[in-house]
Amino acid sequence: MFNFRIGASLLACLFLSASSVAWAQGDIVMPKVLTHVDPTLPPGVTARETDVVLAVSLDATGVVLDIAVLTSGGPVFDRLAIEAVKQWTFSPALRDGKPFAAKIKVPVHFHGPHPPESDADSAGQGTAPNTGVSQTGPASTTAPQGTPNTNLPNTGTPGPQNPPKPGDPTGTNQPAAQSPLDVNVLGGRRQPPSRGAGDFHVDIGALALVPRQNAAKMLTLAPSIFLSNEGGEGHAERIYLRGFDAREGQDLELSAGGVPINESANLHGAGFADMHFVIPELVRSIRVVEGPFDPRQGNYAVAGSADYELGLAQRGVTVKYTYGTFNTHRAVALWGPGESVHTFGGAEIQTSDGFGQNRASKRATAMGQFEGQIGETGTYRIAATAYGVDYQSAGLLRVDDVTSGRKDFFDTYDPSQGGSGSRFSFSADIEGKSGGASLYQQVFLIQRGMRLRENFTGFLEDTQEAIQKPHVQRGDLFDLSVDETTFGARGKASYKTQLFGHRQEMEVGYFARGDRGQNTRSRIAKAAGTPYKTDASYDVTLGDIGLYGDLNLRITKWLSLRGGARADVLFYDVLDECAVQTVSRPEEDSSTVDESCLDQTRFGEHREAYQRTSSAGVRAMPRASVLVGPFQGFSLSLSAGTGIRSMDPRFITQNAGVQFASIEAYEGGVSYSRDFDTLHIGARSILFGTRVDRDLIFNQTEGRNVVSGGTTRIGWIGQARATGDFFDTNLSVTFTKSRFDETGLLVPYVPDVVVRWDGAVFRELPWLIFDHRARAAAAAGISYIGQRALPFGQRSDTIFTADASVTVGYRNFDLTVAATNLFDTQYRLTELNYASDFTSDGPPTLVPARHFAAGAPREVLFTLAANFGGGS
Repeated sequence: MFNFRIGASLLACLFLSASSVAWAQGDIVMPKVLTHVDPTLPPGVTARETDVVLAVSLDATGVVLDIAVLTSGGPVFDRLAIEAVKQWTFSPALRDGKPFAAKIKVPVHFHGPHPPESDADSAGQGTAPNTGVSQTGPASTTAPQGTPNTNLPNTGTPGPQNPPKPGDPTGTNQPAAQSPLDVNVLGGRRQPPSRGAGDFHVDIGALALVPRQNAAKMLTLAPSIFLSNEGGEGHAERIYLRGFDAREGQDLELSAGGVPINESANLHGAGFADMHFVIPELVRSIRVVEGPFDPRQGNYAVAGSADYELGLAQRGVTVKYTYGTFNTHRAVALWGPGESVHTFGGAEIQTSDGFGQNRASKRATAMGQFEGQIGETGTYRIAATAYGVDYQSAGLLRVDDVTSGRKDFFDTYDPSQGGSGSRFSFSADIEGKSGGASLYQQVFLIQRGMRLRENFTGFLEDTQEAIQKPHVQRGDLFDLSVDETTFGARGKASYKTQLFGHRQEMEVGYFARGDRGQNTRSRIAKAAGTPYKTDASYDVTLGDIGLYGDLNLRITKWLSLRGGARADVLFYDVLDECAVQTVSRPEEDSSTVDESCLDQTRFGEHREAYQRTSSAGVRAMPRASVLVGPFQGFSLSLSAGTGIRSMDPRFITQNAGVQFASIEAYEGGVSYSRDFDTLHIGARSILFGTRVDRDLIFNQTEGRNVVSGGTTRIGWIGQARATGDFFDTNLSVTFTKSRFDETGLLVPYVPDVVVRWDGAVFRELPWLIFDHRARAAAAAGISYIGQRALPFGQRSDTIFTADASVTVGYRNFDLTVAATNLFDTQYRLTELNYASDFTSDGPPTLVPARHFAAGAPREVLFTLAANFGGGS
C-alpha cells in the first residue's frame, strides 16, 4: 500500500524540482526539500479541507529562520503547519552557483476526514493513513511588493479585521509574492530557548484593544505584575512582581529591542526605569522571564526581566486622534514602508489637565527603526528614540485629613510637586552567519535627563542643627536632578550540531555598559520656593561587563537540559561633592553657618567638602532548567538560578569591594498547550520561591527604597490564555507570601493576591455596505489586587477596577470608545504608613498615619483612526 507520508514527500520534491526548472532563469536555482515532517492533528481536532500558505525565510545554508502566514487556514491549522515546516530541511537557493538567503512560499494542504484516493491508491497500492494532511514544496520566492491580503488591519489596531495568528503574533498576514526573483529575508531576531513555565512570550495581538494608558501597562499581560504610581502621569510606574516591590525597576531588568531601560547612575534608585517613551502601538510582544533563570539576564534581574519587541504590523500610514475626559488630547502618526514589520516610524503627542488638583501633563515621543539586509545572510537594524515629558504631581494625602473633610480625595498638599524628563537614544545591531556560527552584535547610546520634586512628610525633616541659625520648619520638598549618559554593547555567537540524534546548541555572549551620571538633590523652602539645603551631590562613573555561556541540550525527544552561567564585573568611581553636611562640634565663630557642604570636621579641623571612592566586584551566577515533555500537551519544568542587584553608588567604600545583593530562586511548573479545531488553549501552573539577602524597602524620608535585611518569598501562579477565530482572552492569578527572614513579618507594600483578566472579541459584521463589510470589536480588562502589608501591623484596602472599549470600523477607518475605571470606583492606588506633618503648626507628631495616592476616576476617551496605503 502506498504510504501517505512518502507520497507527500515525493509530491513536494517533484513540485520543487519542477519549480526549480521554471525558476532557474537568470542562473537562480530554487531550494529543494531535503527532509520533511507531516503536521500531526492532535486529539480533539477534526480534520477538514483547508490550505495554509507560509512564507519561509531560509539562510544561505537552507536553515529555516522565520515563518509567516500568507494564507490562513484558521489559527489551529496555521499553528500545525508552522510547527511542521519548522522541522523541514532545505537545500540552499543558488545564484550563479553560489548559495544565498531567500524567502520561499510553502503551501500546506489539509484533507477533510476522508481524503480522496491518490493515484497510487487507484493503482491498487493500498490506502494511505488518514492524517488529513498533505504538503507541497515552495512555489516561489516572495517579495515585499505584494498585494495586501484583504484581512489586513486598516488602522494598526488588532481586532475583527486582524485576529492573532500563530507564527505571526500580531495577527497580520504578509503580502503575497509578485516576482519570483525578488528575494528578501528580513524577519525577527532569533529568540532564546524557553526557560520553562516562568518564561512568558506575551504576544499582544487583539488584547491591544484593552484600554491601557502607556506601554508599561502592557506588562500586566504577564502574571503577578501590578503597577502603581504615586508620582504623577509622567512619573515611572512602580512595579510589583512575584512578591517584590521593585519600585521603578530596581528589581526588574527592562529593555526595549535589547537596549537597556534601567539607569544605573540614578540617585532616585539604581535601576530606575521609565518606560513611557515606548509608543504602545509599536509593541508587538514582550518576553517576560519571571526569576533569574536565563544566563542572558544581568544586573537588576532579581524578580525577573522583560524585553519589549518593537514593530509595526500595519503597513502604510496610520493616523490617530484621541479626545477625552480631563481635556485629554493624544495625536499619533505611524508609518510602515515596505514589508518588514521591523521598519517603522512613529510619533506621539499627549496632553491632559489630569484628574483633581495638580495632575496636568505633557509628553511627546518619536521612534524610528530601519531593517535592512547585508550580503546574503545578514540583516541589520538602526533605531533612534526621542522623548520628553513635563508633569505635575499631587503626591500623597493623609487618610485622616480626607475623612475629616480637610482635604478632598483628589487634592494635594504641595502644588510644587512634579517633574520632567527626557530620553534620547540610538542603537544599531547586526545578525548574520559566519561558518557554522550565528552571530549577533548590538551597540547603543542613551542620554537621559530627569527632574523630580516630591514631598512625602510635609514639615518633619528640617531639624535644627547646631551649626545652623535658628529656623522654623521650612518643608520637606526635595528637588532631584539627574543627568546620565549610557553607552554599551552586547554580542553573542551560537553554534548548532547534531548529537544523540538531536540538534544541540551552544551560545556564548557578553554584555558591557558604561554609565556617567551627575545627581543633585536639594530641599526647597515652601514659603520662598528656593533651595535651602543640598543634601546630596554625586558624580558617578559606573561600568558593568558580563560574560555568559548557555547550553541547550536535548537528551531525548522529551527531555531537555538548558542552562549555563554568567559572571559580571562591576566598577564604581564615585565623587561625593557634599561629603560633610553636619558637624557635632563646629569651630567657634564659623563662617560656614547654614552651608550644606562643609569643609570642616569636629572642632573645626579643615577638610575638603568632597570625597572620592572607587571599588569593583565580581559575581558568578549559575542557572539551569530541566524541561520534560510534551505529553498529550503537558510539559513539566524545573528551574533554579542566582542573580544580583548592584549596590547603590552612595554606599561604596574605598577598597572594601562591592557588596551585591544576592538572589537565589527556584520554580517548578506544569504547562499545557492544545488545539481544538479553531480554538487554542495554553495554561500554566507554577510554584516558586526566592530569597534575597539584602532587600530594598521604601523609606519616606529618602523618597526611595533603601537597603534592609534578608527576605524570602514563596507563591503560586496560574495562567491561561485561549485564542479563537473571533476572540482572545487571558487570565492570571498569583498568590504570594513575602516575609523578613529574621522576624517573620510580612514585607510591606507587597500585595498577596494579584488577579488580572483581559479579553477581546472581534468579528466582521454580516451586512454589506457599498460592497464592503463593517467590523466591530469589544474588549475589557479587570484587575483585583489583594491587601498589602503596611508597617506597624497595618493592612491596605483591596483594589478592583475594570476597563472596557468598543470599536467599529469600515474600510480605512476605525472609531473607538474606551473607558478606564468603568465603574468609577474610588480607590487608593498606593498606600503607605509612616509619620508626617503637613500643617507646620506647633510641634509635629511622630505617630504613624495612613497615607495614600488616589487612583484615577473614570475616564472616557474617543479615538478616530485612519490608515492609508496598508490595505482597504
